[in-house]
Amino acid sequence: MSSSSSSGSAAEIDHAQLLAEQLGSLVAGQLYSDVTFLVEHKRFPAHRVILAARCHYFRALLYGGMKESEPQAEVRLEDTRAEAFGMLLQYLYTGRASLSAAREELLLDFLGLAHRYGLQPLEDSTSEFLRTVLNSHNVCLVLDAAALYSLSALAAACCCYMDRHAPDLLRADTLLTLSKAALLTVVRRDSFAASEREIFQALARWCRQNGDGTDTQEVMSAVRLPLMTLTEMLNVVRPSGLVSPDDLLDAIKTRSETRDMDLNHRGMLVPEENIATMKYGAQVVKGELKSALLDGDTQNYDLDHGFSRHPIEEEGRSGLQVKLGQAFIINHMRMLLWDRDSRSYSYYIEVSVDELDWVRVVDHSRFLCRSWQNLFFSPRVCRYVRIVGTHNTVNKVFHLVAFECMFTSRPFTLERGLVVPSENVATVSACASVIEGVSRCRNALLNGDTHNYDWDSGYTCHQLGSGAIVIQLAQPYIISSLRLLLWDCDERSYSYYIELSTDQQHWTRVLDRTAVACRSWQTLSFDKQPAAFVRIVGTHNTANEVFHCVHFECPAQLAPAPAPAPAPLRPRDAPPGSRPLFITPPRSE
Repeated sequence: MSSSSSSGSAAEIDHAQLLAEQLGSLVAGQLYSDVTFLVEHKRFPAHRVILAARCHYFRALLYGGMKESEPQAEVRLEDTRAEAFGMLLQYLYTGRASLSAAREELLLDFLGLAHRYGLQPLEDSTSEFLRTVLNSHNVCLVLDAAALYSLSALAAACCCYMDRHAPDLLRADTLLTLSKAALLTVVRRDSFAASEREIFQALARWCRQNGDGTDTQEVMSAVRLPLMTLTEMLNVVRPSGLVSPDDLLDAIKTRSETRDMDLNHRGMLVPEENIATMKYGAQVVKGELKSALLDGDTQNYDLDHGFSRHPIEEEGRSGLQVKLGQAFIINHMRMLLWDRDSRSYSYYIEVSVDELDWVRVVDHSRFLCRSWQNLFFSPRVCRYVRIVGTHNTVNKVFHLVAFECMFTSRPFTLERGLVVPSENVATVSACASVIEGVSRCRNALLNGDTHNYDWDSGYTCHQLGSGAIVIQLAQPYIISSLRLLLWDCDERSYSYYIELSTDQQHWTRVLDRTAVACRSWQTLSFDKQPAAFVRIVGTHNTANEVFHCVHFECPAQLAPAPAPAPAPLRPRDAPPGSRPLFITPPRSE
């Protein structure tokens, strides 16, 4: 019978489960065994060929020419628990191990054997299971094991769990079982979110049970004394005798001379998740129409509803203020400026721990911004966020549709407080727009289509000597390169120059190609400049009096893909057709 007539399932035989069951029946049995392991007071008959095939350690041990290689050898294993070794044999014979019913101590012994014998898949799987069953009673034991075996992912999971349950952990006796190294790893983290008084009291208990003089000094150095009140330092720390008078006086001096936001605060760390939500206890405490800002609705808004707002005042006394559920570590914010017309806004953002001392983390008060804002800054611990609008190109009200803040591990680069983008930000998805120029399709210049253009469509243009092509980016960036595709369906060439601006009033010329014949793709570099607007001004076209641009991006991305064959030529004096771009006029409330 030809193979084509056989079904796929019949052609493949998979009896792996049967094999595992049959090999499993040999575990700890005398039948065919040729080696015996002595663990604690228990004997484990085994089959050296199976162990050698499954584990490099046992291959070297049982076939290495030493006494363990002798027939019917007995091998004593020190520092090994019999129950854990039995689980290990079951795994080596069958490829299976049941972890869910095992005690925590047994799991850690099992993990230790996987590490000792170099069984990396087993070590990884056991670590993964332990990460799912962490609780306040076992996390300290698991952390010590992770540190002992250099299991960074498991240790990180333990630290993350301890961060989120810090107050409960500090009250538990299990903290006293931590090694000094593990204890310091935990409490020195900025994300170990507990009050400094609670941390001090827990470390004091650890020192009384575990520490000698040297250990006590090192452990107590992890307490951030300046974060405690003067009353706490005098009535809690001083009577303990665990901190020297000089250290206590230094802490009081630091507390009195340092602004609050410059102290080394602790905060909760929730990576890659918006914490400006009701789930995390956030609320809008200042501003008008407060309920709209954190409701998560970024679609249903218009002139009358769906946003929060505040009047724009010269002194900046007004603003929208968000109170987070607790102090968090953040370095990223996203917010949606009202964008149902072409208006732009200016603003700045400040953060605070105590609502008294504020630090400005974003300052776009001198720039024009619109729609979605993707903002990054150095990590900060804060409880309060204040967004202050300073300008609206239409009226004297600042409107904000949505606000998010979080900690992100995504890489970003800042210069002069502005993002230096690596990906193209002149796209519709990045909320860039063409605000001046002529095209059959709005934002054709930014849609990423570099192949489908001809004499009549697929480009943006302006009349030479009149106007320009102007692109508005959603927010100011630091840029040093651009790339554009000049219309190239025939042999014509163009000349042009490019200017940048942050406010559409003051322009800086960064590229001058007025004396150069240019055609097709242009990859352009210049000194780094802040920019929210890019103006492309054509000065010459060898075919007619119109400047045509098919595609624009900043910063410049990869080299262009080969374009399809150009469209059939028309008379050289026949310019590509165009139709005015419809731009909605600004609307005021």
